Amino acid sequence: MTEVGLPRIRVVAAVIGKDGKYLITQRRPNAVLPLLWEFPGGRVEDGETDEEALTRELRHRLGVEVVPGERMGFESHAYARYVVELYTYECSIGRGTPQPLAVHSFEWVRSDEFDGYAFTPADEISVAKLLGIARE
Repeated sequence: MTEVGLPRIRVVAAVIGKDGKYLITQRRPNAVLPLLWEFPGGRVEDGETDEEALTRELRHRLGVEVVPGERMGFESHAYARYVVELYTYECSIGRGTPQPLAVHSFEWVRSDEFDGYAFTPADEISVAKLLGIARE
């Protein structure tokens, strides 16, 4: 698929590890790519930094305050109508306990359990690269 001429959407995602597990969220049934799993995050709005977007999105989706850390990776994935430019950041939860406020569900999973979850295409690539998992 060619990316020429497609609008680009900048998206940030938090890779949050705790006790050997990673926090992943499931998209709502009425969302684009319904019920697929992803690292929590969302679209970066105009005039917003990646860190501001991470803070806003995780507060909105999970009710937690995150502390953004180093950028871990970047993936570009062309969908039919747009290109997602996904920037992943190592983050930690500064305050709060995750709740499914604007996600269908969330899970804390070990990296060796990721094969049991259907990820969005952009997150699928990030999972493989960031965690060294061979995905089929």
